[in-house]
Amino acid sequence: MEPVTRLSGLALAFPFGNVDTDQIVPARFLYRRRREGFADTLFHDLRADPAGEPLADFPLNRPEAEAATILVALDNFGCGSSREHAVWALVDAGFRCVIAVSFGDIFRNNAIENGLLPVALPAEAVGRILELLQGAPGQSLHVDLPEQYVRLPDGSRFAFEIDPAAKENLLLGRGRIAATLTLSCEIDRFEQAYRKQVPWSQ
Repeated sequence: MEPVTRLSGLALAFPFGNVDTDQIVPARFLYRRRREGFADTLFHDLRADPAGEPLADFPLNRPEAEAATILVALDNFGCGSSREHAVWALVDAGFRCVIAVSFGDIFRNNAIENGLLPVALPAEAVGRILELLQGAPGQSLHVDLPEQYVRLPDGSRFAFEIDPAAKENLLLGRGRIAATLTLSCEIDRFEQAYRKQVPWSQ
């Protein structure tokens, strides 16, 4: 996956809480293979009316959404099922970071595994960012993973926490399996020593 270091990009206000993975990608699209892409499934059922006409006031239908790389939502983003497709859809649509008050645990793990940076900030900070974006659409944010902060256009900053191992994997552009494979020599040495200690287990 593409490494995540410092991201500067247009941010899109998505002022909703408890956004579940079925809203992000409806279950009927899960048959698709990864290489087919999922960008067109992102929030599919929320973006149009029953007749299939796009809803003009839905965030992803706004003009600034086309170039957005940072999504800003409320609490419990990505709750619900464990479908990795929800992260794939966001990544395929061009998003590199989601800022929210909190995330579903499995969604957060899937995001990190696919190069999507989940940034959790206090409700007050998220509220301020959303107010900025809704008042003046088309604003950009700077997200610095090495230094762990989000910077607004006026220069103000909000620090965020992230698991050290997750941070390292995002910076290096690798998943947990790739991280484990870097220890293959140590694993081989352990297995050889273990076989000598318990030969009856062979």
